[in-house]
Amino acid sequence: MSGPSVFVSRSCPPAGLLRLKQHCQVKVNDATDAPISFEDLKNAVVGIDALFVQPPAVVNKEILDAAGPQLKVVGTMSVGLDHIDLEECKRRGVKVGYTPHVLTKAVAEMALTLTLATARRIQEGFEAVRNGVWGTKWENALWLAGKDVADSVIGIVGLGRIGLETAKRFKGFEPSRIVYCGHNPNPAADEIGAEFVSFDELLQTSDFVVATCSINKENVGLFNAMAFKKMKNSAVFVNTTRGSLVNQDDLYDALVSGEILAAGLDVTTPEPLPPSHKLLTLPNCVVTPHMGSATSKARNGMCEVTVNNILAGLKGDPLPFPAY
Repeated sequence: MSGPSVFVSRSCPPAGLLRLKQHCQVKVNDATDAPISFEDLKNAVVGIDALFVQPPAVVNKEILDAAGPQLKVVGTMSVGLDHIDLEECKRRGVKVGYTPHVLTKAVAEMALTLTLATARRIQEGFEAVRNGVWGTKWENALWLAGKDVADSVIGIVGLGRIGLETAKRFKGFEPSRIVYCGHNPNPAADEIGAEFVSFDELLQTSDFVVATCSINKENVGLFNAMAFKKMKNSAVFVNTTRGSLVNQDDLYDALVSGEILAAGLDVTTPEPLPPSHKLLTLPNCVVTPHMGSATSKARNGMCEVTVNNILAGLKGDPLPFPAY
């Protein structure tokens, strides 16, 4: 059909894609399930009017140059924007849309799931069943004994939309306290009795440290050797935001030395994490494949919002969810 051209960097939910095809000439990179390479993306965007991307596809000056001056809008099927050079897009008048709200509850549920799986040693339990270890160990009735969430101190790093929904879900497990840190107190924290504290106090007092903050230049590598040293030896660390928030070498050392008890990661650097990575050799490190938003409802909703952003940008209308 005729209409503006759109390149989709990776296959996406069919319903949203069908609606986009009703209005535009759409080319989808669906030759493989793997993320598109930078060179392939650069070649594919030449002359397009709109770009539909999913992380980790990078949109930087080189990609924008390759696309050309007719590019009107970039829609990313994500909340994170660290893969897009927003300043360069803004300078060129290219609108950028993203997908807040629709994945908030799904990611909050994943943060809770990963915390419970790590605290209760679920991965080790699965392996014990499969490997025939179950029934051969007892260890004074303490075999695979994990850590209680009830009566613990939950520390939320970044009480934004996702952090607040995560804290609400933890509230039902009856922790002794929920504390959080960030640039400023969140008035909504009063609903759940969460206390605003410094980052250092959160690290020192929390039994569970759950990172739900957005990533920016200031907090890359925030969780490093110094941060892990401040945490309790019995603490569990969970990250559902971006892998770059964590120095993974320092995390490995902290887990091996017993500086912290365990870690649950839904995000890593790089993604995917190579199967040979040293973190994957540790029984006290649970790693999932960046599946925080992986519910049918959330992923379809993200696709719909991305399509809405792109169609609005092509018409010259305000984006429903602009990145700036």
